[in-house]
This record gives sequence, structure tokens and C-alpha cells, in this order.
Amino acid sequence: METLQLIDPCEEKHFCDMSLLHALGWRTAYRDSIPAGYLDREITDDRWVPVFRQNYKEGVYHGLLLYDGDRPLCCATYGPARVDQSAGDTICNFSSPDLAAWGELVSLYSHPDHWGQGHGSVVMEEVLRRLSTAGYPGCFLYVLRENDRARRFYEKHGFAWDGHSLEVALTQDTALTDLRYCKTF
Repeated sequence: METLQLIDPCEEKHFCDMSLLHALGWRTAYRDSIPAGYLDREITDDRWVPVFRQNYKEGVYHGLLLYDGDRPLCCATYGPARVDQSAGDTICNFSSPDLAAWGELVSLYSHPDHWGQGHGSVVMEEVLRRLSTAGYPGCFLYVLRENDRARRFYEKHGFAWDGHSLEVALTQDTALTDLRYCKTF
């Protein structure tokens, strides 16, 4: 029996669990789109721990983590629009000055063993509620064109591609396309 609990990540264990969910999601969703060597080298279980730790410390971008008991199922990062986000700990540059007043869903990852069980919807609905309550006129996100499953999920939640895209050059031979999806409140 599930004992689902949403928490606001604030401890090292939470940051590690969120990073693990990100890594598992990447490695599963993109195993046919991204070279295995890149996934093995760059998408490590602890890759995003410093980012989540810094997000918590700065208080600009917020995390949300769904547990079943002590088992992490899904997580998200959200906050104000990244107007001029240059690559650093991120995979690519993001810039959405036209949506500077909006909220952004920076990431949402579910444990692949639990895909299709509604956990992503629980987290998504709470993120959207929080952004709407904070007064943002809408929410946007970037999703890789190659991730059909995620695109269908976002469309189910009322998001639509607004025509904006950007190239993500992962390696010299691998470039993917990020699509910007938007939803007004």
C-alpha cells in the first residue's frame, strides 16, 4: 500500500534522491537518442546534487519530492523563468526573455520503474498550483523533442509547444532539440 508524501527538499538525502531520479530518467528516456558513453560519463547518480543544494540555499528555485515511505518516486524543480541561463551545471543555455514574468518547470523526473502510475501528475499538479498561487500568469518548460513520452505527459496537462526551440549539442556528433511548452493559468 502506497503512503505518498510530498516534501520540500531541504536535506542532503533529498538532494541525492532528486539527483538519482534525474539520472535514472535520463538514462532510461534517452538510451536510444544519446550515445551510451555520454550517458555513462555525464549522467551520474550524483550529478545534480550541487545544483539542488545551491537551489535550496538561494531559495529562488524550489524542489518538490514525492516519496512512498522512504522510496523516492518523482521530483520537480520550479521557480521564476530563467531569462538568461548560461550553461554551467545545465546541459545547455536557456533564454526566455519573452516569458520573464512566467513561472518555469525546470525539471520533472519520475523513477522509470514507476512510470505510468500517476506520480508525475501528483507532482505536476502541485507545482502548477504553487506557481499559480504565487501569481505567475502561466508556466513553461523545455522538453526534448526526442522524448515523446514526456511530451505526451505535458500535453495531457494542458501544455502546448509555442514554436520556440533550441539546439542542445551534447557531443560533436549528437545534437538534440529542446521544445518550449507553455500553459497559461
